[in-house]
Amino acid sequence: MTAAASQADDRIIRESGIDARIALIVQPVLRGIGFRLVRVHLSGQNGLTLQIMAEREDGTMTVEDCEEVSRAVSPALDVDDPIEKAYHLEVSSPGIDRPLVRKSDFVTWTGHLIKMETSVLVAERKRFKGKIAEAGEDDVLIARDKAAYGEEPTVRVPYDAIADARLVLTDDLIRDALSKDNRARKEAKKRRGEPEDDAPEGAEADATEETEQEM
Repeated sequence: MTAAASQADDRIIRESGIDARIALIVQPVLRGIGFRLVRVHLSGQNGLTLQIMAEREDGTMTVEDCEEVSRAVSPALDVDDPIEKAYHLEVSSPGIDRPLVRKSDFVTWTGHLIKMETSVLVAERKRFKGKIAEAGEDDVLIARDKAAYGEEPTVRVPYDAIADARLVLTDDLIRDALSKDNRARKEAKKRRGEPEDDAPEGAEADATEETEQEM
């Protein structure tokens, strides 16, 4: 990633290798149409699948949004051609049990259960499970789910040590996620001057659009 692109990317957890190259291509496209990148992942699923996980600034992502992102990023990927073989393009929302990739994600989901892996040992461990007790400027405080004998009940993990973090699906998370999603959609409709619909609360909390790219 170039220095300019790196500065424009406020994620604390980023890709490496081919995924980083693809992220560099799609991120400015996403910003240009009002979305932010969550994650890029190229896998061997269904032959070869490129997953682009994105969301709007307010955290929402509908099926229609996925379609819009797919239409926008496909030409950019065709021009730069970072993947040599034919692949499936899958554009999706982060989902309820979403990965946490920005400091703001940890702030937003304070109080919820997460699983985390670190790139270096922190308090003699690299894997943690617990609730986000506090999200600061430089680190996050985790209240361990089940502290082993002799371990402190909380551990402070620097953001720059985090390799992966994801929310754990719980009843509290589902309720909170659907509530946040519903509020964000209502606020977005108000800003656009659109009437509110009667869709079930959080009906589109998880959205995915798949297309196949033949190279």
